Amino acid sequence: MVVGSGPNGLSAAISLARAGCEVAVHEAAAEIGGSARSAELTLPGFVHDICSAVHPLAVSSPAFRDLPLAIDWVHPEAPLAHPFDDGTAVVLERSLESTCRGLGEDGPAWERLYAPFVDAWSALQDEILGPLSLPRRPLLLARFGLHAIAPAASLARRWFRGARARALFAGIAAHSLLPLDLRPSAAFGLVLGIAGHAAGWPFPRGGAQRISDALAAHLRSLGGAIHTGSRLASLPEAPLVLCDLTPRPFLALAGPRLTGAYRRLLERYRYGPGVFKLDWALEGPIPWTAPDCARAGTLHLGGTLEEIAASERAAWTGAVCERPFVLLAQPTLFDPTRAPAGKHTAWAYCHVPNGSAADMTERIEAQVERFAPGFRRRILARSVMDPAALERHNSNLAGGDINGGTADLPQLFLRPTPRTYTTPLPGVYLCSAATPPGGGVHGMCGLHAARLALKRLHASLPSTARDRAGVV
Repeated sequence: MVVGSGPNGLSAAISLARAGCEVAVHEAAAEIGGSARSAELTLPGFVHDICSAVHPLAVSSPAFRDLPLAIDWVHPEAPLAHPFDDGTAVVLERSLESTCRGLGEDGPAWERLYAPFVDAWSALQDEILGPLSLPRRPLLLARFGLHAIAPAASLARRWFRGARARALFAGIAAHSLLPLDLRPSAAFGLVLGIAGHAAGWPFPRGGAQRISDALAAHLRSLGGAIHTGSRLASLPEAPLVLCDLTPRPFLALAGPRLTGAYRRLLERYRYGPGVFKLDWALEGPIPWTAPDCARAGTLHLGGTLEEIAASERAAWTGAVCERPFVLLAQPTLFDPTRAPAGKHTAWAYCHVPNGSAADMTERIEAQVERFAPGFRRRILARSVMDPAALERHNSNLAGGDINGGTADLPQLFLRPTPRTYTTPLPGVYLCSAATPPGGGVHGMCGLHAARLALKRLHASLPSTARDRAGVV
């Protein structure tokens, strides 16, 4: 049995079903998908992504790449644009060469930093999204690690002379939800930047729900069952139980069965900053001052490295930032199926202290207006989700944390405890973003947990039963 139908839960269920197991997924919500879901949040005919929206790790994920998933990936002309107050923008292009041209004097440094990993993205992705083990490509991983272990602000200042390249890197690194002066925030700037060049920052035509629906359809084709509206009061009884749950909801489900040191470790697990999210139905496209912004699917609104760093530090320390760093997606410029003809949607969020009740609507919209004067006049309706609303939508998002827990050095590799996927309960495993390799829509947490569970199940069977099961 698998508890939770997010991408990791469905990935785990598919791995178990492909190995010959009879699999049932139990989802508490009425719809599958966890944080990869879409709905008409504002007005009829306007489709919005409830949580995740842009998927650079999903499009080439080792967990998904060999599955027959019916997903139509939409690639904007440019993955990312980062506007400035002078009316220009710097652009992360699919082409490394084009990106470097746009960075001027910092172009050669950007190429030196990224080119070795862009060329080896498939191998590098297997390593950094793989389970904890001896690396198969130690030199490649060591070269990456020397840069990735750094604080993002330090790496940006060390590698780049100009404000534009520093800001571009800082915005990408801020997806970590870590202060940019904290290790290993640079890792996120590297991984997502490499992915942008090598695979793009695409999204599924029709919304993030398409990822979940495609995974569910494949699971059902393998004989797996999915039960929605199935809120369990306790852990189910089965030879294998894989939980796509972060520590807080897992503790609630395990109840008194879970005791001792392991329970105390889970109780001390640290969640990171939360998210305050807005979705808009718009009467027209966002009127960006910088023309390049209309070419990009994702926008980073935060000005300079220093401004972005201040915003991320505020969320970490419990403060409210007046000019928050805003991450924005504008899917209908490239996928008109999500809105009525001529209309548009936009999706945006900023980072806030975990569980914050502050209303960031005005601050977020002011940041958009800063780079797109007249934006507010195009708003037809808005949906507001603060950290509490996000947690109500998905209990894994404790305090609004969309990464499944802080990804600083103490919790990057051995999460949620040094046992990673295993628990003290026989046959019970964790497979959520609170396990390696962490947050993001990639399904790798589910894949690794399922493989470990199958290996242990196989080893526990008598030889005759093992041969009949065919589980490897």
